[in-house]
Amino acid sequence: MTCWLTLVGIGEDGYAGLGEAARLSLEQAKLIIGSPRQLALLPEQLRAERETWPSPFSLQPVLARRGSELCVLASGDPMFYGVGASLARELLPEEMHVLPAPSSVSLAAARLGWVLQDVCVASLVGRPLTQITNELAPGARLLILSNDQDSPSAVAELLRQRGLGASRLTVLEHLGGPAERILDGLADDWGAVPVAALNVVAIECIAQAQLPSLPLTCGLADECYQHDGQLTKRDVRAVTLARLAPLPGELLWDVGAGCGSIGIEWMRADSRCQAIAIEANACRHQHILHNRDALGVPGLQLVSGRAPEALRGLQAPDAIFIGGGVTVEGVLDTCWAALKPGGRLVANAVTLQSEAALVAWRAKVGGSLTRLSVVQAQPLGGFDTWRAALPITLLESRKP
Repeated sequence: MTCWLTLVGIGEDGYAGLGEAARLSLEQAKLIIGSPRQLALLPEQLRAERETWPSPFSLQPVLARRGSELCVLASGDPMFYGVGASLARELLPEEMHVLPAPSSVSLAAARLGWVLQDVCVASLVGRPLTQITNELAPGARLLILSNDQDSPSAVAELLRQRGLGASRLTVLEHLGGPAERILDGLADDWGAVPVAALNVVAIECIAQAQLPSLPLTCGLADECYQHDGQLTKRDVRAVTLARLAPLPGELLWDVGAGCGSIGIEWMRADSRCQAIAIEANACRHQHILHNRDALGVPGLQLVSGRAPEALRGLQAPDAIFIGGGVTVEGVLDTCWAALKPGGRLVANAVTLQSEAALVAWRAKVGGSLTRLSVVQAQPLGGFDTWRAALPITLLESRKP
């Protein structure tokens, strides 16, 4: 298919800041689609018809005209958290001609003198604030695309909650345009400061006190989780996740999720990892929801129900962890059938009955069995002694 769609990135400096190719595309266009703010930046003498995006936002005005020449206006770089990224999921690369302008984060890095490749970049546009939790570490620098004028205050509050109140916040408004303004302060001192809706928040993380340890490696301390006792303990969790072996973009089913610890640490391994927690106990749902937000993975999906019935219709996973219910008829078979070729299935057992189910399953499809026994030093009167936790039998099978 030939190119029919031109995406023009436009900054706060408007038409005057566009390159020759972008201006020529707009001058020759018969139809230009964009937001009211972007369309208002164009000179009146352009002959093209102008159309605003529908509310709520939809790509339908563009997709319905597929094959007919038109031009779309976008803010800055269309392929950076912009409409171009959404269109790229629907169209072939050869259908689009993209003419980017400098992105807001490029302009922010230029103003601050920050090396852009060393900075974490995230967007809060239509996304939860807690997603940046994993990036908040002493010495880290972040550039955050704000959702609105309230985002800087919300970011400052999150920093205070995380013991990073001494961090420096810089809010950069209307970058590259005549209304550009830069505000600077500390998270501890940041109040209800009036800011423009169009802004970028720069964070330079500085810790006031010792932060709780939240490394990205698997095996977080058990104290990091809210639970009712149904928790895969730290050492077993680390071994289990090592066998699940998360890769960027992969999807995990956490079956019988308990407090969601396996799915949460799977997603913490890489920001592109996805997980679905399946849990029948309604009381544990609140633990999962609390833990996913507190530990920076608000994208964890929660499915209420009992396997295998609750598994039907879910997206096919790359890996599956079964923390409970291996003795329930159909659970292992349903999980195995849904697993993608080459996928990993890991199941843990504590009771003799569940262990027997794993032994029988291994005889059926293959895999390896491992028994884990964790022994910890604990007080005994005025002395210490070794106390063993219940041994865990771990099955690992890989689908051909």
